[in-house]
Amino acid sequence: MSSKEKNSVTILTESQLSSRAFKDEAYEFYKELRKSQPLYPLSLGALGKGWLISRYDDAIHLLKNEKLKKNYENVFTTKEKRPALLKNEESLTKHMLNSDPPDHNRLRTLVQKAFTHRMILQLEDKIQHIADSLLDKVQPNKFMNLVDDYAFPLPIIVISEMLGIPLEDRQKFRVWSQAIIDFSDAPERLQENDHLLGEFVEYLESLVRKKRREPAGDLISALIQAESEGTQLSTEELYSMIMLLIVAGHETTVNLITNMTYALMCHGDQFEKLRQQPDLMNSAIEEALRFHSPVELTTIRWTAEPFILHGQEIKRKDVIIISLASANRDEKIFPNADIFDIERKNNRHIAFGHGNHFCLGAQLARLEAKTAISTLLRRCPNIQLKGEKEQRKWKGNFLMRALEELPLSF
Repeated sequence: MSSKEKNSVTILTESQLSSRAFKDEAYEFYKELRKSQPLYPLSLGALGKGWLISRYDDAIHLLKNEKLKKNYENVFTTKEKRPALLKNEESLTKHMLNSDPPDHNRLRTLVQKAFTHRMILQLEDKIQHIADSLLDKVQPNKFMNLVDDYAFPLPIIVISEMLGIPLEDRQKFRVWSQAIIDFSDAPERLQENDHLLGEFVEYLESLVRKKRREPAGDLISALIQAESEGTQLSTEELYSMIMLLIVAGHETTVNLITNMTYALMCHGDQFEKLRQQPDLMNSAIEEALRFHSPVELTTIRWTAEPFILHGQEIKRKDVIIISLASANRDEKIFPNADIFDIERKNNRHIAFGHGNHFCLGAQLARLEAKTAISTLLRRCPNIQLKGEKEQRKWKGNFLMRALEELPLSF
């Protein structure tokens, strides 16, 4: 999207927000929005009218605003509810990311024990072993595509073992995950995604049947036990929760590891500083989360009660979408916001969200990134980007900031 086109646009569409062209120029566009139009109109097809939020303070306020709901059933009457766009939608949307209190609290409580600080620390040796094993496979070649060879398999192996699902199915999860986070309303994409989600539902049904027969000490077995007790979890919620844990359990971390490596490759002074001072790793991870936020845009929030923001009435049923990527580059909060600085102080980024829906797996993602990047720098000290950085392509995706690939030599 050129500067001229950006200035002439009055309403952004879902397809524009999802395009590669938008991803390439998003940061400059967000900068203009923060200056002059922090509440930007969106046209979201079947979802209706929406607004894009770009400033940090607005993001913090709205992420905690009780007038906004994640479950559209808490906003629309029975007559107003839109028909499902996908046949398999209902089986995969009854999870905590799409729920409001008290349902959200009930669902989150069922899984949060697996993500406590103590439980995450117990995974450290396992994550280190996975990182070393993955590098063992590629190091003799002196080359790898970081996404396929390292950033994707590491977190998917971790979450698969936590959930108790076969590792050989992980490539299927990759395809299904992309279908779930694809917000396209193009008819051909909808048909393809519905087919893929149907496969995912069939897989979950088979997996749950097996776990009922042979329960084990994994998270899915624990969720099945909660579902069998009746009041804790419905069958639809069970499938939706497993889906969410699989998708959210790896998508964000894949992007964090990849985007952080890319940022370091593009900022040689910071890369060298981190190699010389590995104690800066935690700070570097927080800066990577801010600089190239793995989740660029939040999932939708529905307006349950009208309110005024920047002189504009936000009406009931309007959709609010918050750009975490823009909020994390807000100049009023982050001095020299467009500079990648691994020693940045008071880094109050919101890459993992804020409020009730703060990412449950944030600690796990940080540990996976710390282990992955530390191991990469220790074992491959001469690592460098293969090809020009301008050749790197951001995926056309509504929610995520994700690179298609990141070829490295060492």
